[in-house]
Amino acid sequence: MERYRLPEEAFDQLINALSDSGTGLEIAPLNLITAQTLRQIPRDIVPDMPDRIIAATALSLNLPLVTRDAQIQALTNIQTIW
Repeated sequence: MERYRLPEEAFDQLINALSDSGTGLEIAPLNLITAQTLRQIPRDIVPDMPDRIIAATALSLNLPLVTRDAQIQALTNIQTIW
């Protein structure tokens, strides 16, 4: 929202969906396993730390990642969708 990439209405919809247990959405915590998995996300491919944390979270949870970020899509150890 702060960079005007996400409309405030979309943010509100996300918060509502995360609050509703029926949606199947869940917030993944930044825990020790995710922090250790950061080592598997090369800084030279994904230089931005927030993007590396997102990629490490997907990798640590063994989940595909929905992204249009070309740098994250260049990773060979994460399945990306988009």
